[in-house]
Amino acid sequence: MGDVNDPLASFAALRTAEGQGLLDAVRDVEPSQELAVATRLRREHPADLVSAALAQARLRQRAAAKFGAADAARMYFTPNGVEQSTRASVATYRARRFSDPGELGGLGVRSVADLCCGIGGDAIALARAGIAVLAVDRDPLTCAVARANAEVLGLADLIEVREADVTDVDTSPYDAVFVDPARRGGRGRIFDPEAYSPPLSWAVETARKAPRAALKIAPGIPHDAVPGEAEAEWISDGGDVKEAVLWFGGDAPGSHRATLLPSGDTLASPLATMLPDPDVRAVGRFLYEPDGAVIRAHLVAEVAARVGGGLIDETIAYVTSDAAVVTPYASAYEITDQLPFNVKKLKALLRERGVGILTVKKRGSAVEPEELRRKVKPQGPGSATVFLTRVGGAPTMLVGHPVG
Repeated sequence: MGDVNDPLASFAALRTAEGQGLLDAVRDVEPSQELAVATRLRREHPADLVSAALAQARLRQRAAAKFGAADAARMYFTPNGVEQSTRASVATYRARRFSDPGELGGLGVRSVADLCCGIGGDAIALARAGIAVLAVDRDPLTCAVARANAEVLGLADLIEVREADVTDVDTSPYDAVFVDPARRGGRGRIFDPEAYSPPLSWAVETARKAPRAALKIAPGIPHDAVPGEAEAEWISDGGDVKEAVLWFGGDAPGSHRATLLPSGDTLASPLATMLPDPDVRAVGRFLYEPDGAVIRAHLVAEVAARVGGGLIDETIAYVTSDAAVVTPYASAYEITDQLPFNVKKLKALLRERGVGILTVKKRGSAVEPEELRRKVKPQGPGSATVFLTRVGGAPTMLVGHPVG
């Protein structure tokens, strides 16, 4: 197997015929079976190669949620690669914006320099969109894994993997630049954009020099850190906010966009014409919970205008209205009860209604949903949703159920 302390040698051994056979043998091994399987396989194979195969099988199983079972079963991963890779659905959407000028905000590019490419998740999506990709990373093992992934997925003719410091790469031959700075360090997630590797300021200057560019950033980036010439897009997938992207060179500079996957619904507004914060009003018949991407993009007012509503509290992103309006940008609930925060009163109400299936949501409350669920002990065939929030500054419980 080579030097067991050399991760490159260990990875190379996995790609030999013996390594491939072991990967096939351990593909579906459950954690509870690993010790027995490892003991059996080590009778005929080097112990370190068996351990590497089992570790890769675990990573593939974890990666299936991001990449899909079919791709994950063929690809190679590192622990950081699984953790930091873009979900395939998000990478595919972003690649479509890069490639298709017919798409809303599409850039129509044919080549991209993918800086800080990691194990190649974004490069794969770009190549599948027909884009030629230069994928750059400074870590030798990461580059080897990215190169292997391009090969096993049949994309090696479109993806060139280069081991280099991204700050030394000439991106001028490419139609566009994509930068995904590392946002994790030895102590975990990094929140200061200037502590990214490379720093956000470097990525922005690189984007400004390119004809087209996109920078992947954390969704919690302060809005005052967004360059004025960039379009800032927040993307959610299945209701969970996954990332933010700064687009340069497109047709909507200085605007905010919220995009919801898998539907692809997108809500955008130029900063200059964004609506002011909605008025606060009494809780009406319906409560609207805007998607997280809408909230991050500061487009709650646009949702309130669509449903003819206002806020329940000036600091809470819940919209209320007496009208039932279908919108992809918010989940609608019909409110049946409004109570001041009081666990005993809520418990009595739920018991009276026979509620045994209780969904607890919170915004602006310090109470944890599981804590409340333990205290009220819901029982019965009925179901309800309770919102722990503030209404006009006062701790409040709103009870209702989803519309439709």
